[in-house]
Amino acid sequence: MLTAEANDTNRIWDILTSHKAVLTYAIILTAAVAAIMILIIVRDISDAKMRERDKKRRGDNVRFNRLTELDENAARLRSRGGADYKGDLTRLCEEFRNFAASQMGLYYEISTIRAFISSLAVTKLVILQGMSGTGKTSLPYAFGKFVDSSAAIIPVQPSWKDKTDMLGYYNEFTDNFTETELLCKLYEANIDDRVHMAVLDEMNIARVEYYFAEFLSLLELPDPKSRLVEVISSRRKTDPELLKDGKLLIPENVWFIGTANNDDSTLAISDKVYDRSMVLELSRRATPFIAPETEPLRITYKKLTELFHEAEAAHISETSRARIEQLDEYLIDKLQITFGNRVMRQTEKFVPVYASAGGSETEAIDLILCKKVLRKLENLNPVYVGSKAEDLLEKIKELFGEKTMPLCTEYVSRYIRS
Repeated sequence: MLTAEANDTNRIWDILTSHKAVLTYAIILTAAVAAIMILIIVRDISDAKMRERDKKRRGDNVRFNRLTELDENAARLRSRGGADYKGDLTRLCEEFRNFAASQMGLYYEISTIRAFISSLAVTKLVILQGMSGTGKTSLPYAFGKFVDSSAAIIPVQPSWKDKTDMLGYYNEFTDNFTETELLCKLYEANIDDRVHMAVLDEMNIARVEYYFAEFLSLLELPDPKSRLVEVISSRRKTDPELLKDGKLLIPENVWFIGTANNDDSTLAISDKVYDRSMVLELSRRATPFIAPETEPLRITYKKLTELFHEAEAAHISETSRARIEQLDEYLIDKLQITFGNRVMRQTEKFVPVYASAGGSETEAIDLILCKKVLRKLENLNPVYVGSKAEDLLEKIKELFGEKTMPLCTEYVSRYIRS
């Protein structure tokens, strides 16, 4: 009898257990189905938003797809980065040099780094000249990585003649504007406060004074807010927010870095371009060295210009200023060339910034005198310049000292040998 009761109990327990398992399986299955349904709903909502956005674009004739995307991501672009830079110009140059070496395998003399960063204080157009393979394009590219703002590399084409080659053009057939990397970089620089680089690679493969003419003029305007370049002649309500009446502001936080090869495949750069730019010569590769691991940093345009202004406030020493003025008088009298007002303004900025970056005034004067003043000798009769070259060398030594101006000495010596 006990055995029968036990069997009944077991059967009841088996029934309850099987019902419990079925209930558990049912709950799990219901939860899984609910999760799948939620995922489907979320996906459908996301797809609907994308379709609505695309429909809106098509229906409203959006012409600038990439710039419109930048508008949509404006809040994220403005929020990038952490605390601003706390160091000085000397430290900035050293850290950049170590970053390029340790992170990118690129090696530069510290004098080259100082000259490059100091040039940014002088003008918005910096030209890097030299033989192929000396790191002209890599230098601004590495600096962009260093300040966490990738440089836009724009390969110049031989057919370039005007600004449409740089900024793009409107295609009436597709009703779209063909946006270039440069246009997108300028637009992005209008959104955030970082330091931006636009690299015109092999800039003298076409005539710079043609395709870059409008930019040269606009960058000379004293009021930065008036540097508006026309992108498109017409306007629509759906055009990007920062495009006002078809015009885009060339922002202050973007620099144009041109690389120029000196060979038979390139064109001569005109005096108009040289006068408005800073020219650096990269003649050879630097010797590799072991650099400490250095990470990118954040430095805003505002902070970088503050460092420049602090350096400029120190001014050129009275001794150096007197030497420059005496050399200017000599060049006017003997060779009919002069520093000119623009070069003097550039010198007033470049020399103290270079010194604040860890260099010396004499090194800075040597560089800017060679690239901005003595270069004008190329426009004179070489025989006449050769007849005056030895006296010019003696004058430079008399004013600045023996072996203190190697760049100028080497440059003038070419005319003596010829």
